[in-house]
Amino acid sequence: MGIFNQLGDLFLSAVPTVIIVFLFYFFMRWSFFTPVIRVLAERHKRAEGARQEAEASRAAVKERLRVYNEALRKARGEIFAEQEAARSRVLEERQAAISAARVAVQQELQVAKQVLAADVEAARAQLAESSAALAGEIADAILAGGPR
Repeated sequence: MGIFNQLGDLFLSAVPTVIIVFLFYFFMRWSFFTPVIRVLAERHKRAEGARQEAEASRAAVKERLRVYNEALRKARGEIFAEQEAARSRVLEERQAAISAARVAVQQELQVAKQVLAADVEAARAQLAESSAALAGEIADAILAGGPR
């Protein structure tokens, strides 16, 4: 039984230490752990709010980027349409100029053909006149003297 008395004395002497440890635990919980838990909860809440705000900002930026790209695509389409219209207009003007030049050349060619035909007719008429006169001279020369 001596050992039980020693164990009983040991537990009695350990009671103040256990009480002090429990008091220290409650004090630490009140003065340290509770504020730390509160700060961590607030930090988590702020981080979550910042994350949600960043997500909303990212969504807004994504939407603005989509709108910008759509506007850019639309502007490019308009520019392409304007360029295509200008190209068509230039091609039509070029075709009109070519047609006008072709008509002018055809008219000049007709005038030149008419002038050439008139010159040919004049030359034929002159040849006909001069051939008749030349034939008369040849005939007079043959009748007048014969060969010389």
